[in-house]
Amino acid sequence: MSRFYLFLWLRWAARLTFCSTSLAALSSFLVTAITYVSRGLPELNMEIAGALVDIFIFWFPLFFSFTILIALFRGLKYIFNSCIDGFELQLLTCDGNEVIENIGYGDLVKVWRKWLMLLIWLVGSIMILALIYTNLFTSYSALFEWFNIYWLYGFILIGGHFSFIIMSSRCKKVKIVMC
Repeated sequence: MSRFYLFLWLRWAARLTFCSTSLAALSSFLVTAITYVSRGLPELNMEIAGALVDIFIFWFPLFFSFTILIALFRGLKYIFNSCIDGFELQLLTCDGNEVIENIGYGDLVKVWRKWLMLLIWLVGSIMILALIYTNLFTSYSALFEWFNIYWLYGFILIGGHFSFIIMSSRCKKVKIVMC
C-alpha cells in the first residue's frame, strides 16, 4: 500500500510541476512579448535582452502562484481510476453507490474543497515545523526572510503525499479498491 501512495504521489507531483511551471512560463513569456511589442520592437541587444529576461523573471513567480491553484484542481482528476501497484482510487457518486468512470471537473468540486482544506492544514503544519527549525538552527533574523513561492511549492508537494493517505478517510466519496 505504501508503494501505491508513493507512485500516486510521484505521478501527481510530476503532473503538478509540469502544468504549473509550463502555464506560468507561458504566461510570463506572453507578458514579456507584449511588453517588447508595446515598446515598438526595439533592436535586440544585450541590454534589451537582459531587460526582457528581468521582466520574465519578475512575472514568473506571480503567475506561478496562480497556476499552482489551477494545476491543483486539474491534477486531482487524474489520480482517480488508474491502477497503481494493484490499487486505485475511485470517486463515487453523491449517494455513494456507483463509481464515476468518466470524471468531469464538476464531479471534483466537493472532493477538491475537502482535499484542499486538508492540504492547507498539512502545509500549515509543515510551515510551523520549518519555522521552528529555522529559528533554532539557522541565522535568519526575520521570521519569514527565507520564505517564497518556491518553498511553499515544496511544502505543497510534501503535504500532498500525506493528503493522499488521509483523503480516503476524510472524503466519503473516495475509496481505495484493489484492481
